[in-house]
Amino acid sequence: MEHKQFVLAINQICEEKGISKEKAIEIVEAALASAYKKEYGKKGQVIKVNFDEISGDIKVLQIKTIAEENDDELEDKKLEDDIAKEVTGEERELKKKFNPDKNITIKEAKKYKKDPQLDDEIEIPLPSKSDFGRIAAQTAKQVMIQKIREAEKEAIFDEFKDKEGEVVNGVVQRIEGRNVFVDIGKAVGILYPTEQIIGEQYNIGQRLKIYIIKIDKETKEACLILSRTSPDIIKKLFELEVPEIFSKTVEIKSIAREAGSRAKIAVCSNEESVDPVGSCVGQRGSRIQTIINELGGEKIDIIEWNKNISKYIQQSLSPAKIARLDINEEKRSATAYVEEDQLSLTIGKQGQNVRLAAKLTGWKIDIIGEKKKDAMERMDTKEETKSEIESKKENKEIKTTKVKEEIKKEKKIKPEKKKREIKKKKSKR
Repeated sequence: MEHKQFVLAINQICEEKGISKEKAIEIVEAALASAYKKEYGKKGQVIKVNFDEISGDIKVLQIKTIAEENDDELEDKKLEDDIAKEVTGEERELKKKFNPDKNITIKEAKKYKKDPQLDDEIEIPLPSKSDFGRIAAQTAKQVMIQKIREAEKEAIFDEFKDKEGEVVNGVVQRIEGRNVFVDIGKAVGILYPTEQIIGEQYNIGQRLKIYIIKIDKETKEACLILSRTSPDIIKKLFELEVPEIFSKTVEIKSIAREAGSRAKIAVCSNEESVDPVGSCVGQRGSRIQTIINELGGEKIDIIEWNKNISKYIQQSLSPAKIARLDINEEKRSATAYVEEDQLSLTIGKQGQNVRLAAKLTGWKIDIIGEKKKDAMERMDTKEETKSEIESKKENKEIKTTKVKEEIKKEKKIKPEKKKREIKKKKSKR
């Protein structure tokens, strides 16, 4: 391959794979080094290739480390010293042994470097070759493919590591079985069946808003795990559509979602003048309708969050009306009493409404239905008991007043009787 064609090929790799030119040249050098070693080198050698992009020259170098040459007498002395120092056999094996393919003596190293020291690396020039056999060329190809894949993975990771937990625009690229591959710019993400909305159809070329869960680096290729079912996608979509949420004037407190069917969102305002529910709905429902359309028609209930748990639970069960609510704070459970005509609305289809309300509030919620007559009777009995208590109190008060009056009369009567008796006694005398 001519020098110009070679450079063009490198530039093309950089554009297609999104990697830097320096990294691409490193990959080419590694591939050439592996091919040279396969064709002309030995198994233990360390071969390095330097490629000059401007001139197209290739320099082949062998890397050797300066080490002491083995000497039987010296080895015996070292062994005795190790035994005296209680050095184990494993530690001795870890010590470097002189290998002519990897090591060079200080004396030989002086030919290539001034004032060489132990453990220094020496670059020894080797004759450059341009003709490689089929096996060497295949080895170079495999090394290049592997290195390009690794570089591509690193480039994708560097670009998207800060985008985890964000919503991005994507285009469906291909569908393999139940897995959907989505092109999101310089990378392709995968939408697994568990992260797909039930009943949602995907077509090649379709545009979607996708939530990035994480980047999986364990796979052969850098894989972006995407989602359409995560509750966080709703939060991010509201941040995009509602300026008050983006500016944190309105805050999303909790989200409960059954993807593709229904979701409940609890919101509150950090400013008294701002209506949290109204700002999320938008003028004539324009804001929320955009989000609903993006999620394939999924119903979204917006509820105003309340510190009072009783009011919060009642609002979470909307659009149903609750007649009465009993709360057990220790067990974090609530029992909602509703009229018969509100029972099905409160529970929802297959228990969906009460299930989402429980997820939203974090409380266990039981629903009990009662007839209007029973409710009225219960209210009447309450009123009766109240009237009975009041009448009893009145009777007690009347009795006490009567007793007091009688006592007063007796007190008045007694001294008058005594006076009469005294008068009678005097008259007899």
